[in-house]
Amino acid sequence: MELSIWCLVAAFALIYLPRLPALKGTLAQEGRIDIAHPRLQQARLTGRGARAQAAHLNMVEAFAPFAAAVWVAHLYDVDPGLRGGLAVVFVVARILFILAYLADLNPWRTVIWSVGHFAIIGLFLSPLL
Repeated sequence: MELSIWCLVAAFALIYLPRLPALKGTLAQEGRIDIAHPRLQQARLTGRGARAQAAHLNMVEAFAPFAAAVWVAHLYDVDPGLRGGLAVVFVVARILFILAYLADLNPWRTVIWSVGHFAIIGLFLSPLL
């Protein structure tokens, strides 16, 4: 498999990585996981648990545009080095974004998010090069 496809797999896994500290925060804050109303329970999270849940949701939002951009780059047979490089930039930026979100590092979190977003834009525009 080509690098950009592996990056899709990694990005998909990164959706769920922040769930671990979110669940830990839920257990610490409320003592149990409410499987009947998990979204209401998650909305009550504070501190690191809330930031982890927000990082999870942000990764859910970012995955679809990234996957579409990788697909466009493949469809138009963009140079594998370029599409792989941009895909790696996205994945690395998202890892750093999650870590910055958990550590409450503002405005770095926004700067890192922007790097990942520009990688998506680059993938979408790469067929024009």
